[in-house]
Amino acid sequence: MTIFKKILDGEIPAEVVHDDTDCLAFRDVNPQAPVHILVIPKKEIANLADTEPEDQRLLGHLLLKVAEVARSQGLDKEGYRVVVNTGRNGGQSVDHLHFHVLGGRSLGWPPG
Repeated sequence: MTIFKKILDGEIPAEVVHDDTDCLAFRDVNPQAPVHILVIPKKEIANLADTEPEDQRLLGHLLLKVAEVARSQGLDKEGYRVVVNTGRNGGQSVDHLHFHVLGGRSLGWPPG
């Protein structure tokens, strides 16, 4: 069981900024920017590579919520970054699909 599943199940507290039937958005406990929010599907999907055609609606919903969360944090005015790490070499540390929403400062490129 992943830490994100434990958050979804209420076993671990999180500072939630959005919650609906399909996804949860909460502040990262180890922020890499002044604003660092994770948006996760409630459906257990290990990573982006494991999505299926039937996940198309869910993936669209997640991206819309990423933009909504960014707006709610005032990030749309100056800009923000959305990151999806996939697999070990991609930097994924939790095997549950998640979108990082990072902002609140200028972000350099390349990222890592």
